Amino acid sequence: MAIIALQSASTGLTALNTQLDVIANNLANVNTPGFKQSRANFQDLLYLERAQAGTENANGDQRPTGLYVGLGVQVSATQQSFEQGAPLATGRTLDIMIEGNGFFRVQTEPEVGNGYGYARAGNFTLNSEGEIVLANDQGRRLDPNISIPEDATQVSISSNGEVSVIQPGNIEPTVVGQIEIATFINPAGLESIGENLWIETAASGPAQTGEPSTENRGKLLQGYLEASNVDPTKELIELIRTQRAFDMNSQVIRASDEVLRTVSQLRT
Repeated sequence: MAIIALQSASTGLTALNTQLDVIANNLANVNTPGFKQSRANFQDLLYLERAQAGTENANGDQRPTGLYVGLGVQVSATQQSFEQGAPLATGRTLDIMIEGNGFFRVQTEPEVGNGYGYARAGNFTLNSEGEIVLANDQGRRLDPNISIPEDATQVSISSNGEVSVIQPGNIEPTVVGQIEIATFINPAGLESIGENLWIETAASGPAQTGEPSTENRGKLLQGYLEASNVDPTKELIELIRTQRAFDMNSQVIRASDEVLRTVSQLRT
């Protein structure tokens, strides 16, 4: 009956509303360093089986197809794309980009990701103690912790993560730390927690940390940031498609309502 169409169309509106939320978030973060675009994955729901394929009649003939009526759609997951974002030259000493696979690891509260968060955004700065921290509202410390001497006149970060400084009276640079990056067997399984951070989950697998440029880890570029990988043109096209699909499901609801009203007004 039309009641099934009404319910199926309502699930379509709910799913499309979620997709609209995902697109809006992508577009809102088009200028967020290290942000990764998400998409909504859809899956159909259960089916009413009104006739089964393969059943035989009295002559032994088989029914070639069944009769199934679907009950709508739902959003099964939001899937992030970890495609590399474009490099943005900033010239800032503590802006670092990972070219290739990997995440910076920073310290969080013990109850958040077992004390570690992971970021593609490499916009770092120094805190009051000279430690390298993320330049966001929480100032998460880089892990392993690296401190820059107060009298350092120059800070250099090599492609393999070695941090060295030049101090007054010294000609040769002094190594003060080693930046490590983490990789995951399934980065799409990471959980986004805001602050440009992810935390590991059972789906992502444990973090494998090590020096950049080793074991399929990317290399570091000092003075660059990784831009968001959101393509505004594609997102706007997807927005239009979502709007049209929303309109069509609304039309189904109106048509179902008309059919139900006609049925309710029938007289014997």
